[in-house]
Amino acid sequence: MKKPVIEFVDFTFQYRAQAKPTLNNINLTIYEGEKVLIVGPSGSGKSTLSNCINGLVPFSNEGEISGSLKVKGKETKEMSIFELSNSVGTVLQDPDGQFIGLTVGEDIAFKLENDCVSQEEMKEKVKIVSEIVGIDTHLNSAPYSLSGGQKQRVTLAGVMVGNVDILLFDEPLASLDPATGKSAIELIDEIQKKTNKTILIIEHRLEDVLHCPVDRIIVVDNGKIAADITPEELLSSNLLVETGIREPLYITALKYAGCNITPEMHPEHINTLKIDSCREKLKEWYEDTVEDEEETSGETILEMKDVKFSYESGKEILHGVSFKVNRGEMVSIVGRNGAGKSTISKLICGFYKPTEGQILFNGRDLVNDTIKERAEKIGIVMQNPNQMISKTMIFDEVALGLKVRGVSEDEIKNRVFETLKICGLYEFRNWPISALSFGQKKRVTIASILVLNPEVIILDEPTAGQDFKHYTEIMEFLKELNQKGVTIIMITHDMHLMLEYTNRAIVLSNGVKLADDIAANVLTDEEVINKANLKETSLYELAVKANLDNPRIFVKKFIDYDRRIR
Repeated sequence: MKKPVIEFVDFTFQYRAQAKPTLNNINLTIYEGEKVLIVGPSGSGKSTLSNCINGLVPFSNEGEISGSLKVKGKETKEMSIFELSNSVGTVLQDPDGQFIGLTVGEDIAFKLENDCVSQEEMKEKVKIVSEIVGIDTHLNSAPYSLSGGQKQRVTLAGVMVGNVDILLFDEPLASLDPATGKSAIELIDEIQKKTNKTILIIEHRLEDVLHCPVDRIIVVDNGKIAADITPEELLSSNLLVETGIREPLYITALKYAGCNITPEMHPEHINTLKIDSCREKLKEWYEDTVEDEEETSGETILEMKDVKFSYESGKEILHGVSFKVNRGEMVSIVGRNGAGKSTISKLICGFYKPTEGQILFNGRDLVNDTIKERAEKIGIVMQNPNQMISKTMIFDEVALGLKVRGVSEDEIKNRVFETLKICGLYEFRNWPISALSFGQKKRVTIASILVLNPEVIILDEPTAGQDFKHYTEIMEFLKELNQKGVTIIMITHDMHLMLEYTNRAIVLSNGVKLADDIAANVLTDEEVINKANLKETSLYELAVKANLDNPRIFVKKFIDYDRRIR
């Protein structure tokens, strides 16, 4: 019989600064060698739950504890954070926040150095774990020079080198392109099979995590365990919708077709799904649902004409990229990590100048416009909120752009409050930014740009780290802005976002434009998916399983129908 490694018994925790407990009467046991997924909306307490396991609560974030939490049979309140770190290794959502060494090898070896391990043994252990995670050819590279997926492998090796029994992953997919995210889930699965470590994954992107099997899913809601069940039981229930967690797209499609989903259908993955009982209903829904007419506006607001760019001579990042964005459009720019997506946004905003080519705004070349002049027309929200934030308090941060422009105090207050309400931040208006989560900081930076009413907004990964509720709130707000005439360009790894909200996707790979087409066509084109590190949509796979005559049209009909009823 498997031994319990984590045991919560009537466990309650309340942060020192808060009026009520974040975790309420938690009873949960996790056994050795299990792979467990923890899901829940933002603010549900799932991050606090994980921080109790790794010792950040109460050693870093103080508060009041009642009840019991044991890790490997020992009460955590009687352990030090150092002792806990020998049992629990944490891979953070933002790998950059975990780097210490100047090279990958040094970074992986950091824990061993602290434990005074001899250099010979250190080199051997670093070699073994770097091979397990597939980063052994980059041991002399600087961690910051690596791609998102490679950085994550380094942080994983850094916690594994101490031979911990429990690996805790905090949103491992947040900064990865779809194919790299898929590889990360496969890597976690492989490590669990090879080492029999206990794996805990906290993630918003349920469908992506279920690419590989998990033993159980713990649903956390309002500080309590709402469910502790198998994936097939969870996906057969209505619990995901009730708690505001995104269900896999193929499940939504089956529901739209009027299918009753049961555990016997094995709905936990599109590959295991048995749809014999649903095939006819899917076919009927497909035949009865109409496609929307594509609306195209002829007026170009932004154009890139044969743009080339190099950070240094001889190393070209963009190789003659051309595309147009029409006024009032909502467009996605997608592609692998390092494809040149963020470089394009920085060129448009004037942070860099093209080596060759032109960037036109309303037909006029922006070449001589300063960053400040461009910012009057084009707003950018960066991927990492910490790179944008310069004030201590939320209100001051959102108001900053208006103050610089000499707007009156009364108008500033009205516009800031209105924007904070839209971004779900009004209740935090008097909070310091340091008290916010990564996702909440992201909303602050979006608010600081939205308040300025630009003609074009460029958003770099607008929904990274957001739960489904906040994702939907932000995207619906952006959709409203778009309907009022604001042109929106989104750089994203989120294939759901691309499918559901943007009519057109521009696909980049290695500094070249691969495709410029409607989202449904992009995610059903195998060649483009492979070259750009995207991931096929499960809607397409569902249509193939159901033997529908045109799976691509099925994807398009689903998107159109979903937009209409949302």
